[in-house]
Amino acid sequence: MGTVKSTTSAGRMKSKLKSKSPLDRMLEVFVYLSMIVVTVLTIYPFLNVLAISFNDSVDTVRGGITIWPRQFTLRNYEMIFSFSGLITGFKISVLRTVIGTLAGLISGSMLAYTLARREFQARKFISTFLAITMYVSGGLIPGFILMKDLHLINTFAVYILPGLVSAFNVFVIRSFIDGLPYALQESAKLDGANDFTIYWRVILPLCKPALATVALFLAVGQWNSWFDTYLFNGSNESLTTLQYELMKILQSTTTSATNSQDAANMAQRMAQVSPESVKMAITIIVTVPILVVYPFLQKYFVKGMTLGAVKS
Repeated sequence: MGTVKSTTSAGRMKSKLKSKSPLDRMLEVFVYLSMIVVTVLTIYPFLNVLAISFNDSVDTVRGGITIWPRQFTLRNYEMIFSFSGLITGFKISVLRTVIGTLAGLISGSMLAYTLARREFQARKFISTFLAITMYVSGGLIPGFILMKDLHLINTFAVYILPGLVSAFNVFVIRSFIDGLPYALQESAKLDGANDFTIYWRVILPLCKPALATVALFLAVGQWNSWFDTYLFNGSNESLTTLQYELMKILQSTTTSATNSQDAANMAQRMAQVSPESVKMAITIIVTVPILVVYPFLQKYFVKGMTLGAVKS
């Protein structure tokens, strides 16, 4: 029976292929060619940046680098990692990314679960208030004054507390929760579960796609952030971040040093690298960690974004 069924299905597939008109076949070819072109256009810039980062700086000035370095060298990366403070910045960046992502997920999902509760009377008011924050902000100076009044300047908490709740992330998780059968919560209540138990043991396990989407947003935001370090912890070398240190390296390759010793060191380094090569090497350094994490979240990311986009 199994052989007969497989033979029948194969015959149906062949008949379908034969039944395709020339227009359908041309359309398929066009779609495949379009996808190939889009893939090449997407991958080429990254390969070009990678090639320049591994190419000799003097040779890079000539231009014409495509996807393969003409004169391979590790000198660009050696120069970047020779700067002091890079290891400390890497540790702080990893720490703030992990803690900030987990804290943002917990706080955002808790608020989203609360707003998804039908019996919560203030859900419309709070949702409207959150939506307003997506379009209106206090500005840079009021934000700095607030951080100063809260005594968060020169502290690690300034990396975590201001980003605990994001309106967009809350709406993504709430839209996903709204799509879950409400009978699950009612059944859990009949079994004696309280609100926290429902949230932790029923809602969160079912919200993996939405949580993975928000986690990727939070992780990328925390990893790439450097301006808050510049504003609040610029004078504290023990709380510097990788992005801030790389920004200083990029600036140091384009500006002159202030004292004679720094000028001599900078002149020696500038004889080996160029700002363009340093810029490309920095781009690779900050991009690779996200590229390593993204494949593990991709299947959840696509589903979470799709459901979060169509729900109201």
